[in-house]
Amino acid sequence: MFLEIKDLNTYYGPSHVLQGISLNVEQEEIVALLGRNGMGKSTTLKSVMGMVKPKSGKVIFQGANIFGKPPHKVSMAGIGYVPEERRIFPNLTVEDNLKIGVKGGVVDESNPKAWTLEKIYEVFPSLKKRRDNKGANLSGGEQQMLAIGRALMGAPSLLLVDEPTEGLAPIIVDAVRDVLEEINKRGVSILLVEHNLEVAMSLAHRVYLMGKAHIGFVGTVQELDDNPQARAQYLEV
Repeated sequence: MFLEIKDLNTYYGPSHVLQGISLNVEQEEIVALLGRNGMGKSTTLKSVMGMVKPKSGKVIFQGANIFGKPPHKVSMAGIGYVPEERRIFPNLTVEDNLKIGVKGGVVDESNPKAWTLEKIYEVFPSLKKRRDNKGANLSGGEQQMLAIGRALMGAPSLLLVDEPTEGLAPIIVDAVRDVLEEINKRGVSILLVEHNLEVAMSLAHRVYLMGKAHIGFVGTVQELDDNPQARAQYLEV
C-alpha cells in the first residue's frame, strides 16, 4: 500500500478533531476527501504532513512509518503539500518561489520523478510568462498554480492538496482541475480536499466522505453517485 493512515487520532487542545481516521491512497491514484466544513479534512492532511502532531495511530508511506515526524522529514520521504492558504512569498519572483521548493537547493535530474523548471513551465505556461513577476502581483489563480508548482519542485510521489479551487473564477477552476489531472498522469498520487463536488468527482478514482471527525463513506465515484443517502448525510447542507 502506498499511503496507509490507520486509526489516526488528533487533538486541538481538549478537542478530539480526528477520531480513528483510516484511509489509504494507492500509487498513481487520486483520492478525494470530502465533507462539510469543520469535519477535519484539512486536519487530516496536516496530521499526515506533520504540521499537526497526532496523538495516536499509524501513517505508513511506501513502507516507512512517518507518524508524528516533522514536516521536513515527511517532505524528504516524498510527500508534497499545497496548503489552502497557498503561502507563496509575495516579495519573491515566480521563479524564486519555485526554486524554494527544491530539496537541498539542487534538482536531482537523475531522479525520474524530478521536476525541473522546464517541466513546471510546460505544465504551467502562464507561470513561464510571469516568471520575473513578484508573487504579490499574481492573480489568485496564478498564485494557486505557483503553490502547486512549488510543491512539485520537491519531486513528490504523493501530493496533498487542500482546497485548490477555493475562491477562484470558474474558468480558473477548470484550469486547476486540468493541471491536477495532468500531474497525476505524470505519476504523482494525489490526496485531495475539495469543496467543489463536480471537480472532485471528475478527478477522483475513489472518495472518502467525512462526518464529524470520522470517515462515513468509502467508495468509487460511481458508488457515491449511486448512494443518495450518503450524499445527503455527508455532503448536503
